[in-house]
Amino acid sequence: MSAMRVVMLSWEYPPRIVGGISPHVFELCPELVKRGIEVHVVTKSTPKAPDEETEATGVHVHRVHLEREPHNFVDEIQLLNKATDLKCRQLLESWRAEGLPTVFHAHDWLSLDAARELKYEYQLPMVATVHATEKGRHGGIHGDLSRYIHEQEYWLTYEAWRVIVCSQFMRQEVHNSFSCPLDKIDVVFNGVDASKFRFEATDAEIAEWRGRLARPDEKIVMYVGRFVREKGIHVLLNAASSVLAKQPETKFVIVGGGNRESLERFVRWYGLEEKVLFTGFMANRSLHQLYRVADVAVFPSLYEPFGIVALEGMAAGCAVVASDAGGLKEVVIHDVNGTSTYAGDAGSLAWGILKVLGDPKRADRLKQNADRRLNTDFHWKNLAEQTHRVYERVWREFLQSPWAARTLWPVTPGAQERAERLRVAEKAATGAFAPKSPSPVAAPEIEFDPDEAIAAGKSEELEKTESD
Repeated sequence: MSAMRVVMLSWEYPPRIVGGISPHVFELCPELVKRGIEVHVVTKSTPKAPDEETEATGVHVHRVHLEREPHNFVDEIQLLNKATDLKCRQLLESWRAEGLPTVFHAHDWLSLDAARELKYEYQLPMVATVHATEKGRHGGIHGDLSRYIHEQEYWLTYEAWRVIVCSQFMRQEVHNSFSCPLDKIDVVFNGVDASKFRFEATDAEIAEWRGRLARPDEKIVMYVGRFVREKGIHVLLNAASSVLAKQPETKFVIVGGGNRESLERFVRWYGLEEKVLFTGFMANRSLHQLYRVADVAVFPSLYEPFGIVALEGMAAGCAVVASDAGGLKEVVIHDVNGTSTYAGDAGSLAWGILKVLGDPKRADRLKQNADRRLNTDFHWKNLAEQTHRVYERVWREFLQSPWAARTLWPVTPGAQERAERLRVAEKAATGAFAPKSPSPVAAPEIEFDPDEAIAAGKSEELEKTESD
């Protein structure tokens, strides 16, 4: 197939990092460029990055501004989609005459409105990646905000030509939650750039990093994640006393952002102040250093679409202990490349941690197996190839469908006349965002609850700048 262009619609992109979408898009795009795809990311602006740039990897990034201060979270996303729509129209009009195969790729419901509007106006295909679901995160749909997000997620899967998910677990969840046909859903794992965790370090540097966290005689058990119930941090804290009863020289290092007041109260009440350290949010080199000095990386999630943090632990050479929630059991295969425990079971988690701490030879074997799997199932080069195949299939089916006869792209006769009739060039100059959402649920007028947004992984308070 000839070269093609992909327009990535993502509400976050480095240096703006709110959740897992940002690193996912950031790692995937350069590998797509290597495959000859012209990649354009349209995302929200941040004071820490230029509005327009072409990265050294060849990825084109377009950061858009909201036209005013949002009233609440939903309003913010709608304003972002309006700005995204206008920027995409301007790009599309600069490209339309050449007719290079072009596909929209929307990441989660946050990009739905713009992607859908452009899809219907230009009659071009749209691919969607569902990174998680509102129902899965909260164990159901509770309140107006949850209902609105759930409805948007449904329409995202409905409108997409193909839906990409990160695990077989998510494939089944998207099918069950939205009645999305299984044969419409492609599984492409998340990946990790292992080289980021394998920098040179002397024994003295390692000792210094460890010394900031624990005594020389203590083993370090680390947790990385948001402080929300779905991540299971309370399960780990409940397991701590059982671990300490048999391995008293153990230090639990808790890394993450969010409100930890209740967790700290629990630690004080349980008398674990000397054995539990909360570091706050960490990223980039400081986080990678911590992975390097940890003896065990623990991920006790109750809900997890995939579990990219487990890959990070493996990449850094940690022995990984994880729950069997969701996609984690596809990443961490018990007694093969890690230790799997029962989700929500503190006794099982303590058993898994103790099994690693008490059997170094087994831990080394699992780490070696994990390293081998990182170079196959979770290597971004292979994942980009799988994603490229999805794009190629979508474009091939598009050309064979009735859409090709109505598209504004010059792949069938009359495209220019159709474009003139719809006045798309004028709309690109003036803005013409008017979502035609079939959703019966209007955007709720609600006050933005930061705790609820953190639980959904979408709080501005988690926005961080990448820096070493």
